[in-house]
Amino acid sequence: MNKKNTKKKSQTDWEKVDSITDDDINFSDIPELDNDFFKNAKIVLPKPKIPITLRVESDVLEWYKSKGDKYQTLMHAVLKEYAKVACR
Repeated sequence: MNKKNTKKKSQTDWEKVDSITDDDINFSDIPELDNDFFKNAKIVLPKPKIPITLRVESDVLEWYKSKGDKYQTLMHAVLKEYAKVACR
């Protein structure tokens, strides 16, 4: 965790989290993973991203930045979805 993230006050009720036991958690909607699952499981790593220089208007950049620290990830996701739709 970087220092920037540790300055924010957590909104998690840690006392409540600490008071919950494993028996209190309902796992009924989560199937147990058996050996068959792991026999067929494959690790899929994300494709590496390539750094580029992109010129955008200042109001567009400010809007994305207003959405949070991961604004570049958001821009990537929007461009990726647009490309999927445009290629149909």
